[in-house]
This record gives sequence, C-alpha cells and structure tokens, in this order.
Amino acid sequence: MIGMLCGLFSVEKMLPQSQRIGDIPASKDAYRDVMRIALPSVMEMVLVSLVGSVDTMMVGGLGPEALAAVGLTGQPRMLVLSIFFALNIGVTAVIARRKGEGRQDKANEALRNALVIIVLLSIVVMAICLPLAKPLMRLAGAQDDTIELARTYFLIVNAILPLNGLMLCVNAAQRGVGNTRIALYVNIVSNAVNIMLNWLLINGNLGFPRLGVAGAAIATVIGFVMGFFLSVYSILSKGSVGRFLHVNLRHSDWRLKKDSLSAIVKVGGNAVFEQIALRIGFFAYARLVADLGTMAFAAHQICVQFLNISFNFGDGIGVAGTSLVGQMLGKNRPDLAMIYGKISQRMAMLAALFLASVIVLLRHPFISLFTDDAVVLAMATQLMFMVAAFQPLQMSSVVISGALRGAGDTRFVAAVMLLCVTVIRPTLAFASIHFLGLGLMGAWGASIIDMSVRLVCVYRRFHGGKWVEIKV
Repeated sequence: MIGMLCGLFSVEKMLPQSQRIGDIPASKDAYRDVMRIALPSVMEMVLVSLVGSVDTMMVGGLGPEALAAVGLTGQPRMLVLSIFFALNIGVTAVIARRKGEGRQDKANEALRNALVIIVLLSIVVMAICLPLAKPLMRLAGAQDDTIELARTYFLIVNAILPLNGLMLCVNAAQRGVGNTRIALYVNIVSNAVNIMLNWLLINGNLGFPRLGVAGAAIATVIGFVMGFFLSVYSILSKGSVGRFLHVNLRHSDWRLKKDSLSAIVKVGGNAVFEQIALRIGFFAYARLVADLGTMAFAAHQICVQFLNISFNFGDGIGVAGTSLVGQMLGKNRPDLAMIYGKISQRMAMLAALFLASVIVLLRHPFISLFTDDAVVLAMATQLMFMVAAFQPLQMSSVVISGALRGAGDTRFVAAVMLLCVTVIRPTLAFASIHFLGLGLMGAWGASIIDMSVRLVCVYRRFHGGKWVEIKV
C-alpha cells in the first residue's frame, strides 16, 4: 500500500521515458517548485475566503434578511467582474509563457496593454451596470425584505471598479511569473483593513456610526483601495526595477501593441465565454435557490462560504499549475509541463480529502459561527455533507482547468463550463426543485452532478496532451 502511494506521488512514475525530452527534476525538487508558488497563493486565496466568511458572520448578526441581501449581490457582482477575470486569465498565461521564453520586455508590454484595457473597460461597465443595480438585484431573486439592502451593498462595492480591476490585473501578472507572495501581502493588508472597519461600521463600535450592510460595503471598498495601492506599488517602485515585471509611468510606452494585445485576447477572449457561461449559470442557479425563500437562501449562503474556502485551496494550487505549465511550454519542455500539472493534481486531492474530513466532523460548530436561527442552522448543517462531497470533485477540476489555461487551452475549458454550469446545473436544479420537490438538497445534488461531469471532461483533455501544441 505504501509502495503504491509512493509510486502515485513519484515524478519518475508520472511520465513514460518515451515522452521525456530532457532531464526531469527529482520528486523533492519538483514538489518544492510547486509549493514555492502554491503556498503563498493558497494562503492568499484562503485568506480572502475567510475574510468573506467573517464578513458574512458579522452581517449575519444583523439577521437573516441582511445575510441573504449580501449573498444576493454575489452573482451580479461576479457577472460585472467576469470580463476582468477573463482578461486576467490571458494576462497570467501570456506572461507565464514570456517568462519561460525569457522575454522580459514583451511581458512588461503585455502588462501595460492589459492595464490600459482594464481602465477603459471598467468605465464602460460601471456606466452600464450601476444604473441597473435594482433590476439586477430583483433578477438575482431579491425579495421585498432584501431588495434595498442588496442594492445599497452592490452600488457601494462597485463604485471603485477601476481600482479593483487594476489590482486584480497586477496580481494576475505577478502570478504568471510565479511571484505569488505579492498578492498574498496585498490581501493580508487589504483584508485586515476590511475586518477592522467591519467591526467599526457594521454595529457602530468605538463611536463610529452604525451603518449595517452599508458599513460592510464601505469596509470592503476601503480594503480594496488599500490593495490597489499596494499591488500597483509592486510594479512601480524602485525596488521592482530588477524584477521581471516593472512599469515606469513616465518613460514606458503605453500605446497598445498588436502582438501583445492579440496574445492576451487569444487566451482571454475564449475565457470571456467561459466567464460569461459561469456567471449566467451561477446567476440562474442562485435565483432558483433564492426562490426557495430567505431562510433557505441564508442556509445556502452559509454553506457557500465553506465551498468558497475549498475552491480557493484548489485555485491557489491551480495557480502553481497555471504558472509552471505556461513557463515550461515557453521553454519548449512540454514533458515538464505535464509533470507539474500532475503534481498540482496530486496535491489538490490530498487537500480535498483533508478538508472533507474537517467539514464533516465540525459541521455543527462551523455553522453556529454564522447564525443562531434554529431553522437556518438545521438546514445548513444538513447541507454540509454535500459540501464535503464536493471537495475532491471541485478541487481536482479547478486545478486541472488551471493547468489547461496555463497552456492557453481556454477554448476547451470555456466549452466545458458552458455545458456544465450554464446548462446542466440550472436545468437539473430546476427539475429537482420544481418536479421532484427536493428543495435545497436537490439543488445541491444538481451541482455535484455538474462538477462530476466537469471533472471527467477536463481530466480527459489534460491527459490527452493536445494542449502542448497551442501557441501563445
């Protein structure tokens, strides 16, 4: 048994001799390469998720209506950010490839082009979405008892969309070169500010006004502003001159360049369809759950916090896969790209099994942190078994998809997301709720089926190896 496990995690066993182009690293060195990038990224993303959970706990103290209202803004906000997430997938993949090729000038050119596009897009998106805040909240499923709270939160948080977009873009670029510590430091400071201001503004502590849901939104905005300044400082400061990524505001060429822009759009353009598919699917799914009532949606929102934590574990490990796969392909070493992708998968599975065990064993005390409402508590505690079942499926899918994105294979990932998230999940959830009468458990069962199909698709694609031929 021990021998089988060692073989499963051994680099020597991950790739046949016939597929090797050159020397491969020892298992210890290869895992260290992944951990060097993955550990700060996991810490960063789990920190973000934990702060989101703390936000939810603090808002939960205002009652189920406030908890549901903040949760309702989630999918509309992700819909607003989807185009930036897609662009940043292109930024990470292109800069990782340029890092592998050793073309520092082209990496910085791609970053400058992306920053210009972010500013222009964010202005357009704000002009379209902010006036539609109330209809978006109503479309998301807000009821009369939550609509104004949700609208207020949405408007405040999206008031600084350009700064938020620029911060995300710089962090995505840093991940492409494997510098995940920058994003970690940015988020530590940003989220510490967020939590502190939450405590001051939600309930009016230390003489500050009691602003409730609006206070939570203001705290989030100020945290984002701090994150923006720190992330931009990482590429503008004199200390960044010797690093792979550096931008000089006065002496850099800020004109859009066709080759850099086309490379980002080639990868990010397909990712736009992926993000739109994701957001439409999640939006429709969240609306179906919201129609079950405020109590059911509050329970759902609590369990989503734990799902987000596990997602961010996988996403953090996936960043290492994305970065290293892109860099190895830039060095013309598809064999090493395959190995680093597989190492990321193995690490994700171990993390998933650990998290699933913790969720099952501590489900009741975890839920009690968010609410003392007996109905919500009972529903959410039952759902935690579903959350545990999600872990290996979700984490493996996220990591393998990240490796494919690092190779530039975003078109396939987008097609899978369109099938699974936009079609399978809401369709099965609708059938489970309205035809089978399974309620909230049925909706979550639909999500597990979606995730299972998604995992099978991306797993087969990665191990098929066609992605090594994609040019970026």
